[in-house]
Amino acid sequence: MELRVLRYFLAVAEERGYTPASERLHVTQPTLSRQIADLERELGCTLFERGRRGHSLELTDEGEFLMRRAQEICQLADRTEDAFKAETGEIAGTVSVGGGETQGMKLLANAAVRVREDNPGVKIDLFSGNADDVLEKMDAGILDFGLLLGTEGSDRFEKMDLPVFDTWGLLMRADSPLAGKRLISPEDVLDLPLIVSSQSKGANMISGWLGCDLSSLNIAGTYNLLFNASLMVEAGLGYALCIDGIINADADSALAFRPLSPVLRQNMSLVWKRGTRLSPASKAFIASLMGTSESFNTGSLG
Repeated sequence: MELRVLRYFLAVAEERGYTPASERLHVTQPTLSRQIADLERELGCTLFERGRRGHSLELTDEGEFLMRRAQEICQLADRTEDAFKAETGEIAGTVSVGGGETQGMKLLANAAVRVREDNPGVKIDLFSGNADDVLEKMDAGILDFGLLLGTEGSDRFEKMDLPVFDTWGLLMRADSPLAGKRLISPEDVLDLPLIVSSQSKGANMISGWLGCDLSSLNIAGTYNLLFNASLMVEAGLGYALCIDGIINADADSALAFRPLSPVLRQNMSLVWKRGTRLSPASKAFIASLMGTSESFNTGSLG
């Protein structure tokens, strides 16, 4: 299975047709069709089928699986090539960072701005996902860094503790009676329909705060990233236990956020694989993040 053919396959999958993919790749349509047919014979399965309209192509289940793997393989190949292209006199290449929805990403954003000011050849590739998604891609070598909460993955990674933390609270409709409270206690949520994080780390923290197992409560739903969960809250499905600052819940919003009491906070770290030889671009990113963190601690971060 050649890397070139995987790129052909991805182009057809993304364009949903041979004609637009051939124009994008600057190859003839018969050549592209033949390469995909050879790939299907090599794998012993059908990767595409005609869509309902008869013109666009749709991926089969096997095609969906190959697309995910092909994206990872091509990303890893591109990152490896970038690392070898980086010369001593000029720092260039891609720095891949993964993380969930957290205020800590603002710190990384400031670091990205600083590193690109000094090294315009550096590109930042962001991946959004929960901790399990990030750890899986880091283990596969797809991501250089992960922004993780608490001590996730601490036994397998080098880490840099960041001077920021996330505060947990309750996201609700603005017209909820609980919006009149300043803080939310465990007793306030025991009988509520709750929407909770699907990650075991977050669930364990909430269980500890409540003093009981989440399974004993009225769980209306779970989420891995918060935006869609906020739509469920607004529609009236329930109340989301989540971290602050991700969803707009100001005075003009249809939603309200109230912190938990006792206060429940999580620290966060930037992590990378233990023993990894970092590229010049990755080293520059860490140095920039250190400077950004120092500015944050002294209150001089703009």
